[in-house]
Amino acid sequence: MGPGAGVRRALGGGHVLPPGAGDGNDIGYDSIVGGGSHATTLHWIDNTGPINRGELVLLDMGVEGHNLYTADVTRTLPIDGTFTLLQRELYDLVYAAQEAGIEAVRPGAAFTDPHNAAMVVLAHGLEALKLLPVSAEEALDPESKVYARWTLHGVSHMLGMDVHDCGQSSPEAYNKGTLAEDMVLTVEPGLYFQSDDLLVPEELRGIGIRIEDDILVTADGSRNLSAALPRTSSDVEEWMATARG
Repeated sequence: MGPGAGVRRALGGGHVLPPGAGDGNDIGYDSIVGGGSHATTLHWIDNTGPINRGELVLLDMGVEGHNLYTADVTRTLPIDGTFTLLQRELYDLVYAAQEAGIEAVRPGAAFTDPHNAAMVVLAHGLEALKLLPVSAEEALDPESKVYARWTLHGVSHMLGMDVHDCGQSSPEAYNKGTLAEDMVLTVEPGLYFQSDDLLVPEELRGIGIRIEDDILVTADGSRNLSAALPRTSSDVEEWMATARG
């Protein structure tokens, strides 16, 4: 059974392949490449704008293999090859949130568990940055979610032959469903500070960071299918230094 097969089995099938993808070995979806403040736009598929020293570039891209299954991975890189102290602090916060989200992936867990685990980390991080108007615990109340101003999106979607596999399935089978062995889903928390957001300090404005990996639900937990790509801030810097020669 290939990765993603359990998604179709559990959610009832139904997927749409991108144009030209019938033979595989192609991109799985339109790539998203946002430098600087463009990274705060979730689907910057224009892939235009400057790549400036001292800023970050967000790359959300996935390759479709010959088996027609697609990947969906995001990395955020320092254009200079080295994070500033502020960029590293924010990146490490997003990484910690992703680690919590991945840890929550296991058979029988609710589909929303990875999201909730990641949001706890991000809310407490935003509290430490003194950005929340209330405590992290108050912000995490479903009636508040004030932290969502800077997190913007859910942490997971199913992944298979479509980058949002079975996205039209019923809520009971998807968002309100449970995870099962052989399902594949993304875990992709992020922080986004718009360039015109007057509620955050000027040095935060225009920074967007997302880390995304493809997670296979196993019998006793999960396996990161995209773990070969550097993920920690130190590993990213080391990889970029090696790539630059």
